[in-house]
Amino acid sequence: MTQTFVITGSSSGVGLAAAGQLAARGDEVVLVGRDADRLAAAVAQVRQAAGGREPRHFRADFEQLDDVRELAARLLDDYPRIDALANNAGGIINRAHLTVDGHEATMQANHLAPFLLTHLLRERLTGARVVNTASRAHMQGRPGTNFAEDLRSYSSWRSYGASKSANILFAAEAARRWPDVLSVSFHPGVVRTNFGAGRLTRLFYRYAPGLVTPEAAGELLTWLLTTPAGELENGAYYVGHTVTRPAAHARDPKLAADLWDASLTATGLTTE
Repeated sequence: MTQTFVITGSSSGVGLAAAGQLAARGDEVVLVGRDADRLAAAVAQVRQAAGGREPRHFRADFEQLDDVRELAARLLDDYPRIDALANNAGGIINRAHLTVDGHEATMQANHLAPFLLTHLLRERLTGARVVNTASRAHMQGRPGTNFAEDLRSYSSWRSYGASKSANILFAAEAARRWPDVLSVSFHPGVVRTNFGAGRLTRLFYRYAPGLVTPEAAGELLTWLLTTPAGELENGAYYVGHTVTRPAAHARDPKLAADLWDASLTATGLTTE
């Protein structure tokens, strides 16, 4: 039976690789990206993988929560069922700034926006699954519950690490609060992409030896999206195909609950 997968951050890298792999299986893939030109190029690539079938696609900028709300409304209108949501969009933001919604941009794009999208799609996800792309970089940052942090002490890597911890905590707390939804997070490896903030970081992610290819990382995301639910552990953090203990702060149930409640308030979801 054909399944429907919504993949954010599917204009390039891990998300695009997984989208092509799923489309080649005959599944319906919905691509979500921020940049219109890159999204159009991704659609053409996935169309080829799908043997000419046109994948649906939506543009949304996760630094604007209204874009997330519009995206969710369109998905709810068009899809009576979503078999899996891959919260894969994310990145490192070099310049410290607040979004139009008043939140530090890295935390909003990497955590608050997918948190909001998942909640808005909740009615379509019963019996389905949510996969959050996290990172081993979560070890470098503990998320707070004040999303308009003092930007004078901003560190792009610390903020990125905090947002990746938030991805892990979100999956674990979702498993506790929504037992009818399979929620996991994973580290895709250090992937050869255009990822990064600043010239030196971008050069590292393009040319450093030993990096994981987007195709290999995409295969891991595809596995988490499609393997029988009984073979996965709800709420777990995966490195490769293995359940792995994240850093202590990223497995703290009180922090997870506090972060959930603060995220509800920050995104305007004051009740569930």
